[in-house]
Amino acid sequence: MSPKDVTTGRSGAFSPARIAVTVLAVLSIVFICVNTDEVTIRVIIPTVTMPLWAALLGVFVAGLLCGGYVMHRRGRVAR
Repeated sequence: MSPKDVTTGRSGAFSPARIAVTVLAVLSIVFICVNTDEVTIRVIIPTVTMPLWAALLGVFVAGLLCGGYVMHRRGRVAR
């Protein structure tokens, strides 16, 4: 048996890490949806009034982009 044929047995769609990430993403989306009040946010210099869900969604998307970039770079370095 070559090293390429060895599997860990945890492959597939239902690994514990994927389940945890899915649960966290769903909880984050629910958290964003229930927070609908208007808030005042200071963005470096200007003060912006916007719905809290929009601010949370922006931070969520920024986190997804940063995480995707890091994972993409990690995969590229390992090759």
